[in-house]
Amino acid sequence: MEIKVDGKKPAANVNWKKIVIIGVAVVFALIVALNCFTVVEAGHTGVVVTLGSVNEGVLQEGIHAKVPFIQDVVKIDNRIQKLEVNTEAFSKDLQSVKTVLAINYRVDTSKSYRIYKDIGADYESVLIVPAVNEVLKAITATYTAEQSVTNRALISDGLVEGLNTKLNDYGIYVTDVNIIDFDFSEAFITAIEEKQVAQQKLLKAETEKQTSITNAQASAESVKIKAKGDAEANKMLNESLTDKVIENKKIEKWNGELPKVTGSGTIIDIGSLEDSGSKTDTKSE
Repeated sequence: MEIKVDGKKPAANVNWKKIVIIGVAVVFALIVALNCFTVVEAGHTGVVVTLGSVNEGVLQEGIHAKVPFIQDVVKIDNRIQKLEVNTEAFSKDLQSVKTVLAINYRVDTSKSYRIYKDIGADYESVLIVPAVNEVLKAITATYTAEQSVTNRALISDGLVEGLNTKLNDYGIYVTDVNIIDFDFSEAFITAIEEKQVAQQKLLKAETEKQTSITNAQASAESVKIKAKGDAEANKMLNESLTDKVIENKKIEKWNGELPKVTGSGTIIDIGSLEDSGSKTDTKSE
């Protein structure tokens, strides 16, 4: 017997079970569809892992098909990466040198699968950092602490060469190593400062000494030149003083008075005698 409400038949019962099943099937289909494809971003390669086994070769940039739930794709960044390493080593003179390094490296695209297979995704801490520590200690031991500061470029070049020797076989290539900081013990820093002060004082003393020597040499040379000039002037003067010139000089300097003659204790003025003679002659006339 059907019960009517306001003269109408009631709506049929909704089959919620069927709706849920259909919904689950649609979601599952979407998940399967999405897992059939993978996208490898620019600057990366994809390492395919099939049921835990790493396949040789890599997927290049772009979209790729894969077996859902069976294959997984691990993305490896092949762009230049920066790794900062803090390490400590001993110098040739047994000083402790704390160093901060910035390592620029990249992973070879063709060997991405080998790195993931042999080392794993954490290859920086497993492979690169230990290699940096080993190579840096070997290089630092060849320089004194003071030489380490003045040879930063040589140490950087040595690190690049040493790291590539150890890492290239794994497909890791170091492009650059920058030494951000060298840090030494307080005692060593104090000793360096005292040495620099002593060198500056020595340089100042040497400069002052050289200046004194230069001034003395200049003064001696000046005296030598003056003496030489005076000698040459005297020589020229002596050569120019002939007998005739000497007589002329005497005449130029004569004041017109006749010399006085001394004899028997009496001074006779010849000029007066001449005057007297003149007067006598005048009177005689």
